Amino acid sequence: MTVHFIGAGPGAPDLITLRGRDLIASCPVCLYAGSLVPQALLAHCPAGAKIVNTAPLSLDEIIDEIAAAHAAGQDVARLHSGDLSVWSAMGEQLRRLRELGIPYDVTPGVPSFAAAAATLSAELTLPGVVQSVVLTRTSGRATAMPPGETLENFARTGAVLAIHLSVHVLEKVIADLSPHYGADCPVAVVWRASWPDERVVRATLGTLRTAIGAEMERTALILVGHSIGAETFDESRLYAGDYDRRYRPVGTDPRFPETAPERGE
Repeated sequence: MTVHFIGAGPGAPDLITLRGRDLIASCPVCLYAGSLVPQALLAHCPAGAKIVNTAPLSLDEIIDEIAAAHAAGQDVARLHSGDLSVWSAMGEQLRRLRELGIPYDVTPGVPSFAAAAATLSAELTLPGVVQSVVLTRTSGRATAMPPGETLENFARTGAVLAIHLSVHVLEKVIADLSPHYGADCPVAVVWRASWPDERVVRATLGTLRTAIGAEMERTALILVGHSIGAETFDESRLYAGDYDRRYRPVGTDPRFPETAPERGE
């Protein structure tokens, strides 16, 4: 028996890995976070599967469901939205399972920031502009931010910020970031990335509050950075014609001669 923690992706039911889909189809028990995981994914569950929406359950109740499946020798598909490596509450569940000696594994999913960037047709890391992306959030009722992890500190790096769960404190976000990025810094807010009712607002830090108006639902991601919508940036050296690399040796003395094509005929 194994509990399969599966990243269900950002919302579109076809944005799940083949492994995740196949694991869902193989498990007689499925626990899913009903507030964010699309119902369409449950169509992959086998006939007769026990399907439990964990949105109204406490951690103890979730572990009780898993323990019951373990006692019955039934594999469990545990679905969380996005990718499990950030803000999934998976860590506390895994700790409980280790204490109980219940085996588990983890299958990654498409994170919401990647879905939002795809909606924007944006490469967030552009040569000569920015090469780092910071995934962060502001303090909330469920989880406070550590003292050093402030928007101001991250903004000082100049990285693109993917700010989750924070549109309800938009005024603070704008106030904290504007001194470091400038009022003309591009911003995009994506609500429910990849869902059928997805919405996008593009603006700058200086115009964002007016551009958004009253649209303040919590299921939004704020992307801030000078690479968003940029047209002025360097081309990558990776594909430059004179760039000597393992799979495209250049010159009479390539860096990786063992991969250079034979010359002569």
